[in-house]
Amino acid sequence: MFPEYDVIVVGAGHAGCEAAAAAANLGSKVLLVTMNMQTIAQMSCNPAMGGIAKGQIVREIDALGGYSGIVSDLSTIQFRMLNRSKGPAMWSPRAQNDRMLFAAKWREMLEQTPNVDFYQDMVKSLIIKNNQACGVVTGLGHEIKSKSVVVTSGTFLNGIIHIGEKQFGGGRVAEKAATGITEQLVELGFESDRLKTGTPPRVDGRSLDYSKMEEQKGDDEIVGFSYTDTPRIKAAEQRSCFVTYTSQEVHDILKTGFDRSPMFQGRIEGRGPRYCPSIEDKINRFADRERHQLFVEPEGWNTVEIYVNGFSTSLPEDVQYEALRKVPGFEQVRIFRPGYAIEYDFFPPTQLKYSLETKLIANLFFAGQINGTTGYEEAACQGLMAGINAHQKSRSLEPFVLQRSEAYIGVLIDDLINKGTDEPYRMFTSRAEFRTLLRQDNADLRLTELSYRLGLASQERMDKVIEKRNAVESIKKELAQFSVECAEANPYLESIGSATMLEKQKAGKIILRPNVDLPSLMQAVPRLAETLSHFSAESIEQAEIQVKYERYIEKEQEVAERMSQLENLVIPDSFDYDKVSALSNEALQKFKRIKPHTLGQASRISGVNPSDVQILMVYMGR
Repeated sequence: MFPEYDVIVVGAGHAGCEAAAAAANLGSKVLLVTMNMQTIAQMSCNPAMGGIAKGQIVREIDALGGYSGIVSDLSTIQFRMLNRSKGPAMWSPRAQNDRMLFAAKWREMLEQTPNVDFYQDMVKSLIIKNNQACGVVTGLGHEIKSKSVVVTSGTFLNGIIHIGEKQFGGGRVAEKAATGITEQLVELGFESDRLKTGTPPRVDGRSLDYSKMEEQKGDDEIVGFSYTDTPRIKAAEQRSCFVTYTSQEVHDILKTGFDRSPMFQGRIEGRGPRYCPSIEDKINRFADRERHQLFVEPEGWNTVEIYVNGFSTSLPEDVQYEALRKVPGFEQVRIFRPGYAIEYDFFPPTQLKYSLETKLIANLFFAGQINGTTGYEEAACQGLMAGINAHQKSRSLEPFVLQRSEAYIGVLIDDLINKGTDEPYRMFTSRAEFRTLLRQDNADLRLTELSYRLGLASQERMDKVIEKRNAVESIKKELAQFSVECAEANPYLESIGSATMLEKQKAGKIILRPNVDLPSLMQAVPRLAETLSHFSAESIEQAEIQVKYERYIEKEQEVAERMSQLENLVIPDSFDYDKVSALSNEALQKFKRIKPHTLGQASRISGVNPSDVQILMVYMGR
């Protein structure tokens, strides 16, 4: 019934979809196995993509040839560039999406991708021979062979849903949990643990009074995620979100349910996401706060369903309802479905190689929440990398690995493998030491060529990058040569409180001033606008950032190059750490467990001191 595949992907969430698309576009014959064909790329929680650091990840996925950016742009109902008041390293795109359209577009793109087959069934175990994954066994008893397997099980492995004192098995509400894989992997020697995440109630938008809330509109300029010419929503068409707040009265009602809370009564074992706590966790941890912000977010163009962002909870339904009715604008609220918490199995990611292949079983890859992450974007980028590397492994090719200085994706995977996680891992800009290099605006310039050489990014994408790179260099040259007269610039400089010019200056020097931006200078100096008129707004912005932040960028590049020297010092797999007697006990244990591939990786392992790395370097030198 089934041919032998190059890659089998288990699970069709954000990680699974990107894994299947990447492997197939590289030329692998792929089977995507999902428990429900109707929930491919389901947005299980928030109907949104991007945000702080997450938006950078989506742009990186797109630059590498993944689908998440395109699907997000095709299903956007509101777009905002967050952190515009800060420097470009902090700018983060975020889109509110139509939940149903997002999933439909993902499925449509996968169905139009040659080499992707689909099968609806539960995978109950993996076929392992000679410590190698070579297929899966489904619930219906089918044995399907493959050269590699990517497991992207999300929250489905032994998932348990909690609502107050009620608990029942499930991977998502109204969907059954997946069983069998955890038990098999533990038997093979893998370490597993439990994590928890949660979701808020969904409510009927017709029952809300928006006049009591603050309206939050989208941006006037829609940048989007994809570097392709994907159609984007028009600014005037965007749907508004709204902001309201809890109160002390809301908190008091919520507290009446604490004695029935699965979190406070110890029925939930797994740790939840620190940076996305439940509402009961917030009022418990931040008892001094009189109110918490709630974002009222539409679920799509043609639905009245509303997502109450900030009100994630697993309290009893009656408590959820009573508390929500005291929120301004929610006095007559009707609930479509209550919030709930879900507990599930994950496998600490220190058991993985940089390629996301497991160390214990060859040709077996993990991606997404099975590795302890939270968020669609974190899952999707792991899926992309696992799909690429499953293809590479099935062809006996070198793994594709991104460094910390190359991408947020590199930071995420490096963090997971070296530090592990005991709570759902979420990406932040603060986790990246090379933020100035890893901006959302230059993901294509950083990554598309790497992907093109791999065979994933198309010729069309590569041509666009070359065109943009050439345009940026031309603009920088023009700015360095173009002289601006005092009479042209001084009225503009006065209007923004900047010192006036006493003699003519080059445009490139003027835009180094803190409050000056190139589009405004072009408006003030029509000659400059005319000179740059044939360049795109994207290229002009990129050139301005490179000129303004040139010294910071150079400094980060120097640090990155110094660090890369340690990355080139490879530690052999057969290295015997027990012979290095001067190592601290903690370093010895960590090195033996994680088996770092390079001295650079060894230096980033949690609990390892610089002195341990120096000792290792000296010993290796001998």
